[in-house]
Amino acid sequence: MTAIRYRTADVDGFQIFYREAGPPGAPKLLLLHGFPSAGHMFRDLIPLLADRFHIVAPDLPGFGHSDMPGRGLSFDWIAEVIDRFTEIVGFDRYAVYVFDYGAPTGFRLAVKHPDRIAAIISQNGNAYEEGLSDGWNPIRAYWQDPSAAHREALREFLSPGTTIWQYTHGVPDPTMVSPDGYSLDNFHLARPGADELQLDLFGDYKSNVALYPAFQNYFRTRKPPLLAVWGRNDPFFVPAGAEAFKRDIPAAEVRFFDTGHFALETHAAEIATAIRGFLCR
Repeated sequence: MTAIRYRTADVDGFQIFYREAGPPGAPKLLLLHGFPSAGHMFRDLIPLLADRFHIVAPDLPGFGHSDMPGRGLSFDWIAEVIDRFTEIVGFDRYAVYVFDYGAPTGFRLAVKHPDRIAAIISQNGNAYEEGLSDGWNPIRAYWQDPSAAHREALREFLSPGTTIWQYTHGVPDPTMVSPDGYSLDNFHLARPGADELQLDLFGDYKSNVALYPAFQNYFRTRKPPLLAVWGRNDPFFVPAGAEAFKRDIPAAEVRFFDTGHFALETHAAEIATAIRGFLCR
């Protein structure tokens, strides 16, 4: 088994923690996690792909073991930091796996540097309005009226019980979901100041929706090889968002799995098999 190494990169004075595995000369694969997770969510996937790919999985700024910035955290800034991070670790051309918050991060990189993106794997990583469920309504209310009351109403999304629910909702057999992931996420969410940063990002998510036309134009004009591997029971990003990729990339491959938002918790082996076949083609 290929060893995973745990490193920290200095990105212009900001420390980004990351996991790295695989032969340095192999095709590069960047793994971008979502809310409220970290690179730890790829703990089962990395060993299944590291014999064939050079993999790097950073913790996004404000998540996991990476530095926590000050207030006003935005997706534009996260993408800028990860863009510099890829340059520092020598990822000049790579496939990118995007999940949840990793999607608007990775899609920003693709729009900015289309020639660097060899392929995209989207695991419940949305770029279409029809992919957003009604579960977004409380957050939409905050976009439309960023009042203290609407902000306070979103704290329930940060509660330990909600984190567990995100991991287990839509999973036919919840005993397949290890407590390791959601326990670590809840630990990081409990750090001083983490709640305010996450609430800032809830508010800023509207910037991602505003960029959906730009993301879709990139898909339509560049037609990157794209594989969507989707937990069909996701309460936030519904299957219509996966199917929509075909509108702009007719050759896109879309596969659904009978699981929820954190599909790797139950279907890492199946998703790894799909990725190997897709990238090797």
